[in-house]
Amino acid sequence: MKVTKEGYPFLIPLLLITVLLFILRFPVAGFFLLLLSFATGWFFRDPERIIPPGENLILAPADGVVVEAGEEGDEKKVSIFMRLFDVHINRSPISGKITDSEYKKGRFHPAFRPEAGSENEQHRITLVSRSRRIELTQIAGVIARRISFWKKVGDEVKAGERIGMIKFGSRVELVLPREASLLVKVGDKVKAGETIIGELN
Repeated sequence: MKVTKEGYPFLIPLLLITVLLFILRFPVAGFFLLLLSFATGWFFRDPERIIPPGENLILAPADGVVVEAGEEGDEKKVSIFMRLFDVHINRSPISGKITDSEYKKGRFHPAFRPEAGSENEQHRITLVSRSRRIELTQIAGVIARRISFWKKVGDEVKAGERIGMIKFGSRVELVLPREASLLVKVGDKVKAGETIIGELN
């Protein structure tokens, strides 16, 4: 099982303490920490994904359940709630250039609540592909209080490429052009980089 580098600061100390407990003959505590180490590695897992081909496809940026999908003003919006045991790596929904990046402090409402999108701590990026603009927002939740973004303004990214993660349950939102067609609905389960959630027409 591949583990993302974000998990090393958590996993390595746990494994070292686990080994020490077994050496010192504290097997019960050792087995407990061994299970905790496995759970930590599972949370920070980073599986490979099969990226579907197609220039106009919009891919899911996160694993989870769709909690919003539809029109919002002159644009369309898709929100994905990442549950605690989902893969937490975020991926680029399209191929394009990162033209803007903004981090905003805020509150920590449960990520599935509607107000989380406007009030919670979050990191928003803008992706541009052939004059078409998409906004992606990583949103912290009650437990998730650490947003990691691995790219910077000016970077070119490919659809399905890893761009960051949110630790311990959260939400990712996409704001799309009005002419984009949506292929998901509320309640659908999606996988980052694999599930096609829409098309740029």
